[in-house]
Amino acid sequence: MRITTLSENTAGKEPKGLLGEFGLSILIESDDHKILFDTGQKIAAVRNAEVLGVDLGDVEKIVLSHGHFDHTGGLKSVLEKTGEVEVIASPDIFQNKFAKRKKSVIPIGIPHSKDELEAAGARFNFREDPTVIGNITVTGVIEQKTSYETIDGDMCVKRDGELVNDALRDDQALALITDEGLFVILGCAHRGMINTIEQAKKITGKEDVYGVIGGTHLVAADSVQMDETVKRLKEYGLQLLGVSHCTGPKASARLEAEFGELFFYNNAGSVIEI
Repeated sequence: MRITTLSENTAGKEPKGLLGEFGLSILIESDDHKILFDTGQKIAAVRNAEVLGVDLGDVEKIVLSHGHFDHTGGLKSVLEKTGEVEVIASPDIFQNKFAKRKKSVIPIGIPHSKDELEAAGARFNFREDPTVIGNITVTGVIEQKTSYETIDGDMCVKRDGELVNDALRDDQALALITDEGLFVILGCAHRGMINTIEQAKKITGKEDVYGVIGGTHLVAADSVQMDETVKRLKEYGLQLLGVSHCTGPKASARLEAEFGELFFYNNAGSVIEI
């Protein structure tokens, strides 16, 4: 299995020409399937695929982790390469999403309409339950069980003209069953990194967690959440921990100090062979 990060906030040094862009897009290639997880914010996924020599024309399915622009904004440009393709997403993916800032409220939802994307070739498959694609499983809705992982209160949706807190039920991840153990790919982990890993274990029936990569949403974590997260990650006995996107420098530094050589920055251009 080959896992290639096509778009992330920062780009690796090699090969030259990779573009960093706030967001995330990761390609998973197994013997039987080629799945694109998220599409980044705008053009980086397509641009970096070309730099890396990756053909998006034979992508079998696209999975969207949630309905924020930095994970879905590149979908239209990706569709120009894939043509007609199944897009697996939550039924809540097109909710009217916003983020509260100190002096304003800004839109953060998908920047293209459903009709526009369907005209470009998207064939949406809206699901809340897990979806199995060979040895790759889309988690569906992440159960919230931990006491220290909560939804960012600044995230909201507009309903009947009013802004209400977004429960982010559309947040989901990928669980890969490999010979080395369970490998979890996070989008933003809005419903909690540990909650997501536990959901992956539950739906696959696998206990051994080999690795985790992607957006951890630890950028806003307090000391309690960081301490508990580190504790649980160590209990898993991880062999790989690659953070991206919404992890933040403070949390990244803590994880690097705790996990040493098992830790890496999963940037655009990162390739993992399992």
